[in-house]
Amino acid sequence: MSHPLSSEPHALEQRAVVVTNKHGEKLVGVLHHTGSSKIVVLCHGFISTKNDSLILDLTAALTKKGISVFRFDFSGNGESEGEFEYGNYRKEADDLHSVVSYLCKEKYDVTAIVGHSKGGDVVTLYASIYDDVRLVINVSGRFDLEKGIEERIGEGSIDRINKEGYLDVKDKSGNVQYRVTKESLMERLSTDIRAVSMSLTKECRFFTVHGSADETIPVEDAYEFAKHIPNHKLQVIEGANHNYTAHREELADAVVDFITSN
Repeated sequence: MSHPLSSEPHALEQRAVVVTNKHGEKLVGVLHHTGSSKIVVLCHGFISTKNDSLILDLTAALTKKGISVFRFDFSGNGESEGEFEYGNYRKEADDLHSVVSYLCKEKYDVTAIVGHSKGGDVVTLYASIYDDVRLVINVSGRFDLEKGIEERIGEGSIDRINKEGYLDVKDKSGNVQYRVTKESLMERLSTDIRAVSMSLTKECRFFTVHGSADETIPVEDAYEFAKHIPNHKLQVIEGANHNYTAHREELADAVVDFITSN
């Protein structure tokens, strides 16, 4: 369901848009056209969607400033076609490229790409491969992708996947949420964000925002991005958790300020 923004003075038009990725899968997005050709693309995190409340709050803040927004579901997520996969960083970067290419053909100026959590890694990877969007915003992305795996999918899970070839991750009711294959695990482990970060050009203006009280991805990761990316700005929001539950306004202000000042 779309988030109504009719109360915002600049939200002139909101419509569903379908973009086909390079695998022929339909990616479903929502275009918020404010009358400006300048547009920001918002990328959701792991097992999330374009309708995540953080994405919707950023959409509202940006459109209020007259900036158009495109938010979409990566393949295998939300309303988009394709199989959900655990790793998929490179494929999601390619999905984002399909979106950016579509918007450019529609005469939009893609001013910035913004990613939350896993989406933060995807926009970083995107910038290293395609280098065609000048502002890149990483909201609480993970720097070391070897970490945080067993915390999410269970202790001893890596050994089980290596032995059995896959692991079905279940919710508290015992329903399978998603499958982690050995191939998708290896794809994550082989994605070297340190090397990716160091490969970014000085022309890419990169902004990392992270909460000091993030229990999902530690704030130390933000300092690693700052250390390795040539043209980097860092803002740590004191007391904020991974989803900025009590700090949405500070997050939105930080993102909007970085985009409008650049």
